[in-house]
Amino acid sequence: MHADLLFTGGPVLTPEGRTASAVAVTGERITAVGSAGELREFAGPRTEVVDLAGRLLLPGFQDAHVHPVPAGLELAQCDLTGLRTAEETVAAVRAYAEAHPEREWVLGGGWSMESFAGGTPSKELLDSAVPDRPVYLPNRDHHGAWVNSRALELAGIDRDTPDPADGRIERNASGEPSGTLQEGAMQLVGRLAPPAGPADRLAALLHAQRHLHALGITAWQDALVGEFLGMDNPAEAYLAAARDGSLTARVVGALWWDRERGAEQIPELVEKRTAFSHGRFRAGSVKLMLDGVAENGTAALLDPYLDNCGCVTANRGKNFIDPKQLPQYVTELDALGFQCHFHALGDRAVRDALDAVEAARAANGPSDTRPHLAHLQVVHPDDVPRFARLGATANIQALWAAHEPQMDELTIPFLGSERAGRQYPFGSLLRSGARLAAGSDWPVSSPDPIQGIHVAVNRVEPGGDAPVFLPEERLGLAEAVTAYTAGSAYVNHLDDTGRVAVGALADLVVLDRDPFAGDPEDITAARVTHTYVGGARVYSTQEA
Repeated sequence: MHADLLFTGGPVLTPEGRTASAVAVTGERITAVGSAGELREFAGPRTEVVDLAGRLLLPGFQDAHVHPVPAGLELAQCDLTGLRTAEETVAAVRAYAEAHPEREWVLGGGWSMESFAGGTPSKELLDSAVPDRPVYLPNRDHHGAWVNSRALELAGIDRDTPDPADGRIERNASGEPSGTLQEGAMQLVGRLAPPAGPADRLAALLHAQRHLHALGITAWQDALVGEFLGMDNPAEAYLAAARDGSLTARVVGALWWDRERGAEQIPELVEKRTAFSHGRFRAGSVKLMLDGVAENGTAALLDPYLDNCGCVTANRGKNFIDPKQLPQYVTELDALGFQCHFHALGDRAVRDALDAVEAARAANGPSDTRPHLAHLQVVHPDDVPRFARLGATANIQALWAAHEPQMDELTIPFLGSERAGRQYPFGSLLRSGARLAAGSDWPVSSPDPIQGIHVAVNRVEPGGDAPVFLPEERLGLAEAVTAYTAGSAYVNHLDDTGRVAVGALADLVVLDRDPFAGDPEDITAARVTHTYVGGARVYSTQEA
């Protein structure tokens, strides 16, 4: 009867609300939930008792869309995350290059588009910092890269180089490449950059895992397992960590759909699903990247973008996968038991994804493949109710739903007021009956669930004083937490996680306070003190 682990003395968030004050864990699972008095008998001589002292115990957070290995690699390279001006960014590149003269290339990334006019930094700025070595630095959303003259020279990119079908080479007034490569054009240089070795990728994964556990994250879905635009394939790192037991999180891998190929790659995906699934890593999802991002005009829209003067252009963004073929691909994948994980940012991409799911449902009937659409920046009102009707989960990246320079300067003016009012419609989706999951897209943005929950509830950046961004789309605190726990657990097919209940796996988080007892604007102040996966402590502030 004695438990291995007993939490007591604080509120416990169960599916019914904060209705308990004690939880017993035996082995990997929760064996009792109730009051301290009711669970007193579970305390034995070998029971570890955790006094919550008024702190909140809740299910472990799960990130439904994240890239831990690239994030871990960036942390070990030229990390430009969080810098806000061109001067700061160039200085950081110069300092990194001077500190690492032995490196043949300067690699890293994370720069902010709003730091540079039009979101497109020039090669001359990089040349001033690193004139003698090639530099390749993706921006924070990883849909564009900044390169110097040496990198362009090595890649043979000049004024006569055509834009690839899935990308764009930014050019100056004279037609010369200016130093920014968008989408598929990134690969023109990225393919030349030296890849990280197996040991580096494994170290990056474990570094990222420690960081995610410190944020209360117990499971995630890696949104890109494969090779794309020079990014390092994390598959072997996951497999190595799963085999030697160093993978303490539960992870689903979304196998990359090569957008330059068609249905002929499906047998290969079936083979990879078997080859890469081991222990706590399962490769049962397929990532289909349908469009780009709004800031560089590649998100697929139903109606054209506007220009700087507010006039209609001819640009409706890009379809990276033929929308006429997409229903066939999704139907075949669904029939084989694959989950489809869509990158769908613009309203045309969202509609294409939902049309494909609808075709799969019509052909195959109901299934438990649990398709989900990530990002959902612009959703046409006609498509909002289709999520619930089709059983497609809305995978939100809540941190993006706020006024900040990239939104206000590089997005809203080119969408126009009507479409700008349809951005990140979390509340509308929830009210329509859609299931919400949540993720960060790290290293695109912070992986901290507390920060994401804060924005989902307040629609204001943590610490920000900007106006509330579309206040009608705010979520309640319980709804936002559910998206980051039970919602993402559903997407990850981890049905015995995401809740504090008898029989569930003891994937749990302790916060240093109870956000439900405070004001919504104070959510961001909460911090994780303990993280448990299957009853085993994987993070504690005392050990950090």
